[in-house]
Amino acid sequence: HDKEVYDIAFACGKDIFGTVGADGSLRMFDLRSLEHSTILYESKDLAPLLRLSWNKQDPNYLATIHTDSHKAIILDIRVPGVPVAELVHHYGALNGIVWAPHSPNHICTIADDRQALIWDISTKSLVIEDPILAFAAEGEINQLQWDASHEDWVAICFQQCVQVLKV
Repeated sequence: HDKEVYDIAFACGKDIFGTVGADGSLRMFDLRSLEHSTILYESKDLAPLLRLSWNKQDPNYLATIHTDSHKAIILDIRVPGVPVAELVHHYGALNGIVWAPHSPNHICTIADDRQALIWDISTKSLVIEDPILAFAAEGEINQLQWDASHEDWVAICFQQCVQVLKV
């Protein structure tokens, strides 16, 4: 990266990971050859990319979010540079994104709009506007985790609270 790195995510294999950062790029690395990386995506005007999540069920799919953006971008590593879907329902800046540990088609996003949204990307639409589940918190949601051992539970953090949601 040419600027600060903001996030890292490992693929389900043991050697591949990706990074995003202030230079607006999403890069894929192989631990066996760290001197080279593959740029999988560059944002328009090189706007910073804040978060990255790798699909653990289908390693061809990644998700990323721009800083101060209300949409999430789904990418297929087999088609670099071109989003396969955009998730657009939040009206505040996104803060986090995580794939369901048990499904290749479900992903959760959180934002300053106090919403945690679960999406189904199996429709393969370029723009997906309607999440399948929504939760409204009492404050801006800053962090989330989807429990791999208890796949019905998503944890979110807002204000001075941690809340565990059954999905």
